[in-house]
Amino acid sequence: MDLFWPMAVSATAVLLTLIYTSYLDIRDRRVPFVHWMPMIAVGICCTGYLLWQMTANASLVAGYLALVAGFLYTDYLDNRGRTDSLYLTGYYRKQNIWIFLAIALILPALSWFVLAPSITIQIVPWYAMFAGIFGYISWMEYKGRFDEDPKKKKKRDTMAEVLGRWYFVLIVLIFMIVTVQMLVAPDGWGSPALVILFLSVFCGVFYTFGRMHFFGGADAWALIFIAFAVPVFPFEPLLGTPPLGFLAFSVLINALLLNLVTPIGIFLVNVLHRNRAPLMYLFFGFPVQGDAISKEWGFVMEDFEEKDGIVSRKFIGFWDAIRRMYAGENRVYTKDLREHPEEFRQELALYRKAGTVWISYAVPFIIPITAGFVTAIIFGDFLLIVMNIFV
Repeated sequence: MDLFWPMAVSATAVLLTLIYTSYLDIRDRRVPFVHWMPMIAVGICCTGYLLWQMTANASLVAGYLALVAGFLYTDYLDNRGRTDSLYLTGYYRKQNIWIFLAIALILPALSWFVLAPSITIQIVPWYAMFAGIFGYISWMEYKGRFDEDPKKKKKRDTMAEVLGRWYFVLIVLIFMIVTVQMLVAPDGWGSPALVILFLSVFCGVFYTFGRMHFFGGADAWALIFIAFAVPVFPFEPLLGTPPLGFLAFSVLINALLLNLVTPIGIFLVNVLHRNRAPLMYLFFGFPVQGDAISKEWGFVMEDFEEKDGIVSRKFIGFWDAIRRMYAGENRVYTKDLREHPEEFRQELALYRKAGTVWISYAVPFIIPITAGFVTAIIFGDFLLIVMNIFV
């Protein structure tokens, strides 16, 4: 129990942060990144202390810190134009890029070489690739290769677009490969390396989903920071610890299962109100009045066109919706209609003429994540519970 009290402290910080950020997401549909920082600061200290108490391996602790630093530095690079207090644009941003790059490169060097019992020559090429990728992307950022200017219709070139979207996949793969090598090396990390491996895979997947717009930014960071702050269960849940023992995965499973209640409820409401739409849309959306759509929350699920005074409409197909999410464009968000009506005059006029418009429901996923976090710690993994009942 002495070893796991840090997780109890970290879990408390996570829960308080999730409650507050859920409130912000409901109110503003936005969670400024700065609000995650106290939670992750507490989580890093507690998890680092836990790993040290369990292994007394400075290389492993530095490896964990290197992984966290890699994600934070990637966020610094990817969120170009951020205007909150921690990420200023212009001169400040470009001058500090080399300081942050140095931290991102020094920590893995300490973990993989300086603090490791023996230097594994097989890791050297991977570190060179790691440093080369981060260094080149940093240079591109410093030179403004990723900058866009909608007013001047300036867009990124093709190489900048591809590298800017996918380079971090290579960074995560390098972390995974090196972690596996440290896992199997005679003088490596041993089985505790599995914690770093799980973190690399889980956090890498959700960071990528967030970058591809398949997942909300606040939702992705909530899961990533839960994983970093509380990688293992603080204590055994009432229904037992899952085989992996990786808390964030259980939080995700519980959140997904709890979130299934919402589509079922929406379907029943649509049936009761006799709203007509293809079956799939009955689970994920509902019609609202076109002249009041800016007061609602959600993404428009239909395309409209007016010809000879007649408004035609069609539902956006599944794969077309995925393509638009990936591109991050051609999706109409009711919040944008409310905040920038001058940019959507044509769309608003069509919505008024159409009478009703189908929009997706917009319950922030951070709410089921919070519920999933609480239920995972108290009860355990719901999926495992269901499997034990039916198997």
